[in-house]
Amino acid sequence: MTRLFRALGMISGTSIDGIDTALIETDGLNDVRPLAFMPHSYDAEFRTRLRGCFGNRAGTNAPEVAAFERELTELHAALALQFLQENNLTPDDIDLLGFHGQTIWHRPEEGVTIQIGDGALLAELTGVPVVNDFRTADVRAGGHGAPLVPLYHRALACSLPKPVAIINIGGVTNITWIGGDSDDEILAFDMGPGNALIDDWVLRHTGQAFDEYGELAAAGRADAAWVAAFLNHPFFSLKPPKSLDRDAWTGLIPEILSPADGAATLTLMTASAIAEGLRHAPEPPRQLYITGGGRHNLTMMRLIAERSGLPVASVDSLGWSGDGLEAEAFGYLAVRSKLGLPLSVPGTTGVREPVSGGRFHPAHCASQQQSAVF
Repeated sequence: MTRLFRALGMISGTSIDGIDTALIETDGLNDVRPLAFMPHSYDAEFRTRLRGCFGNRAGTNAPEVAAFERELTELHAALALQFLQENNLTPDDIDLLGFHGQTIWHRPEEGVTIQIGDGALLAELTGVPVVNDFRTADVRAGGHGAPLVPLYHRALACSLPKPVAIINIGGVTNITWIGGDSDDEILAFDMGPGNALIDDWVLRHTGQAFDEYGELAAAGRADAAWVAAFLNHPFFSLKPPKSLDRDAWTGLIPEILSPADGAATLTLMTASAIAEGLRHAPEPPRQLYITGGGRHNLTMMRLIAERSGLPVASVDSLGWSGDGLEAEAFGYLAVRSKLGLPLSVPGTTGVREPVSGGRFHPAHCASQQQSAVF
């Protein structure tokens, strides 16, 4: 009988809204059983300091980033222990903790991707073996290092009619197109901005963290010229697999517009990027399932359906956790890393051949900062 691992996954995503923690049982293949989920929202001050680390290519060689990395790791540890307590579990009940950390610099074309988060310290503080640094091996092997969630999407979608597309609208939007069960029947890539530009706009103009249900965008009028200029960005002419950073759209923010018109324009930009990206699918999917925070934006969901001409639904309609999916994925990837299974394949990141990855930190020796790379 195939062994089932009990794994925690934790992620602080590109939307920098907080830390998600999820628990799954899985064999690292197609047997996946989500068990529990817990969100945590950053306060405004923490979010501002986290945003201040972005774009720092020195990473933890910069003292201010190193100090913040420790604080971020300690927060993850506190939340992991809180999660275990609330679910009547102990560290000994968990086989692995998949720790994504926070991406602060992502330039795969330069062979560089930086996620802050101290895996050895997290193992020491929680008493749970940790896998982190999921992206480096892929980038070193010529891949984009992103997106990494697609193989988890494929496991969840194994019984769905194909072809099907899972679109994650987080800070950045990415797609997983699945035509079948083999590695040459999956295509994944970043499509464009997700919620990051909208969230930043709404925060600046209203003080709110996001556009709840897309109501601000619904009250505005999108500027067609801004959207057209946005779609002329060189990124959209690149063939997938491809990836991007949340800050790739400098100069394309409609600063001259009113708060409502700006929100409408940025929302249409994200929906239009999705429609544009679908042109790269080997064949049109029967259905688009949306995950991530963007699925709560009713204006966004309507515009995606209009622009793509395809049926659109939330992954919640499948019984999946649209909020917990990415955290679950990094628990799944931690198990795959431990088993030496690929975390990425040519169709997901553009890597030349399937690549595993991750750095493992045993809980019993984490205090000596020992680690091993798979």
